[in-house]
Amino acid sequence: MSLLEIRNLHANIDGTEILRGIDLTVEPGAVHSIMGPNGSGKSTLAKVLAGDEAYEVTEGSIMLNGVDLMEMEPDERAREGVFMAFQYPVEIPGVSTKYFLRAAVNAVLKHRGKEELDAVAFLKKVKETAPTVDLDPALLDRAVNAGFSGGEKKRAEVFQMAMLDPVMCVLDETDSGLDIDALRVVANGVNALRSPERGFLVITHYQRLLDYIVPDVVHVLVDGRIARTGGKELALELEDKGYGWVESDCGSACGC
Repeated sequence: MSLLEIRNLHANIDGTEILRGIDLTVEPGAVHSIMGPNGSGKSTLAKVLAGDEAYEVTEGSIMLNGVDLMEMEPDERAREGVFMAFQYPVEIPGVSTKYFLRAAVNAVLKHRGKEELDAVAFLKKVKETAPTVDLDPALLDRAVNAGFSGGEKKRAEVFQMAMLDPVMCVLDETDSGLDIDALRVVANGVNALRSPERGFLVITHYQRLLDYIVPDVVHVLVDGRIARTGGKELALELEDKGYGWVESDCGSACGC
């Protein structure tokens, strides 16, 4: 069974159609990258997968391990195993990262029929997991993302991903605003989480992230459709040629 299966997905926001028939299958253990020019629908796809209510799905289906995600609210999708790393992580003033994360971890464990973590067990898991992304545990005592640098926000997000143990990780331009050192740390954290049971959908503008998180499959999104699919070599070709040649091919082949 495929891990994630998207069929003929159409979605709009405020009546404007953004996704125009996405077909995508992610097998367990695979890393897929979505690339494409601005306005092509990359972030829309990520938000639709997470269940962002601002977007209306007008046609198509999304299945995760054979379960219909379209029937689930955003929090249900998260408990089912969908993790969304945002391009611009949200700040939650007044809520400590530690409190927020323990509540999230226990919600997932309860959904899976497992025993929830008490304070001691949670702190032990934090101590074991923090080195994955070179995270200073002191950050967990601060409000969620409040006053964090760009690199700290992204490290904290990958740390959250490690703690929540999702089955499908959607990274929406997680390289945005990162210097090369922070990018390397975040990528190392993501790579440490690669496993035969977990899939990744890595959304990015630039090939540089894919030097560190090497994808199995690269898709190019143009005008709300997947215009081209290939191996990691496709990302290098895009870096060299830009997106113009793909847009031209898509326009003549599929009428985008």
